[in-house]
Parts: sequence; structure tokens; C-alpha cells
Amino acid sequence: MNIEKIDKSGQKKNARWESFKEWVKKHILAIVLVVSAAVIAGVFIIAIRSIKYEQTASVELKLPTKKPAPKKFYSPLTGMEIANEAAAKLPVTGVMIENSPAARPQSGLKKAGVVYEAVAEGGITRFLALYQGEKPALIGPVRSLRLYYLSWAAPYKASIAHVGGSPNALSQVRNGNYRDIDQFFNDGSYWRSRDRYAPHNVYTSGEKLDQLNSAKGYNNSEFTSFARADGKPVESPNATSVNINLSGSLYNTSYAYDKTSNSYLRSMAGAPHTDREDGQIAPNTVVAMEVGVEARAQNYDGYED
Repeated sequence: MNIEKIDKSGQKKNARWESFKEWVKKHILAIVLVVSAAVIAGVFIIAIRSIKYEQTASVELKLPTKKPAPKKFYSPLTGMEIANEAAAKLPVTGVMIENSPAARPQSGLKKAGVVYEAVAEGGITRFLALYQGEKPALIGPVRSLRLYYLSWAAPYKASIAHVGGSPNALSQVRNGNYRDIDQFFNDGSYWRSRDRYAPHNVYTSGEKLDQLNSAKGYNNSEFTSFARADGKPVESPNATSVNINLSGSLYNTSYAYDKTSNSYLRSMAGAPHTDREDGQIAPNTVVAMEVGVEARAQNYDGYED
């Protein structure tokens, strides 16, 4: 009984297998097409995914990058930020400005980039005010030149505005090695005011000096600048006050550090030293230099040298 059941079961399986083979033979083309379609679909899906990945990668590469900070430019004369590189090469002009009591208050001193002060004659001090890009409407009173001021102006490749000078200073400034813009030969760039007496009343302006420089071809000044710090106010500056005894009470000066403006408020003869148009003079940096003075009797011409 059991053997018979097994035989019949085997016969049924063989019959189904033979039937399946017959079905495959009849539908072989359809099977091939289905398998091929499946393979193509798989490849297509992989390709689609690859394309999507490549597109995604491409988009990521095109993401905006952080723009570099704009380049800054600084004045070689003052260290202050300026508009562009061309402004750093503008011509520097030095002006001899008087400091006798009859010349006070002066005009244009506060807008100067650098100012030198020294004794000119008889204990009276005088200023060499240097400008580059600054254009005060009024500068003066303009006075005569001394040789040592010329030496201080030379490294800046500066023009020198003055009204005459000591014989040795004039012989040097007129030898062709300097940019001489003496009032004696350029009267149209200077004028005399009516509110002061001569010789304390010769004035000029930044605009007129620019025009004079341009007419003479003095179009730029390239020179080595001073080393600069960041200029931020400090809790303990190197000096909170500076007192300078130059020649006497009328010319002795003092500087008091003001943290609010990060500058030194200048006083002279016991009172604030003011610019007639712009108020108290207040430089950011003060340099006091003690130098020797040599008397040269053989070249004595009545002027300090």
C-alpha cells in the first residue's frame, strides 16, 4: 500500500515537470524579453542614481564662497586709512609756518599730517607742516626757510612752500635738487591778509599749492613710511603728559593725553594751542628729540642754523 502511493506521487511530479518544460519551450521568447527588461531597468535605475549623485555633487561645488575682505590702504605720511593706492602717492607739500605771538593763532596746523617744530631765530620757534591729500582752505602765516627744515622735508620728497629764507637755505633749495615753491617766484599762489601786519600775514591754501605742484610736474611723492602700531587707546600710555622747554615761556609747550580722542592736547605758553579754524591742536603721536646745536661763526648770516 505504501509503495503504491510513492509510485503514484513520483509519477505526478514527473508529469508536472514535463508539463513545466513544455510551457517553458512554448514561452521561451517571452521569458527572455522579461529578463532583459529587468536587467535594463536595473541599469537605468543605477544610471539615474549616478546622475542624481553627480548633479548633487555639481551643485555643492557651486556653492558661494566667502568673499575676501576688501584691501585697505594707509597713508604713508599719517598712517590713517585712505581711499585707494593712488592716494598714498599724492605729492607731499611742506609749508613753513610762523610761531611768533603776532602770528597766532595759525591756520592749517591741525590738518597737517606731520609737523616739525624747532627754534628758527632769537628763540622764536617755527613749524614745518607737511600735507598729503589734506587741503586746508587757509594755511599760514607762511615765513622763511632754514636749512635744517629742508633736511627734514627731503626724505618725504616734499615741495617746500616758504617766503625766502636764510642765505644757505636758499642756496640749497634753489640748486635743482629740491622742489622749491618759494613765494618770491610764485606770487599767484600766495596772498597777504588784511587782518594782520606784515610780515605775519602771508597765506596760501591746499588748493593753490596743489595747482602749483601740478604746474611744476610735482605729481607724486614716494617715500618710506614710519612704522605704525594699531592706534587703539591704551589704559597706560607711555606718557600721559609731555612738557617741552624750547626757549622760553612764550614757546614752551605741553601735551596732555586724552583717552577719549586718543590724542595729546597741545598747550603753548600756558594755554591751549589752537588752530584758528579748527580748534585745539591734538596730535595722536608726539616725538620729542633732543639734538645738539653747533655754532658756525665762519658762516654766520644772522640766522639760526
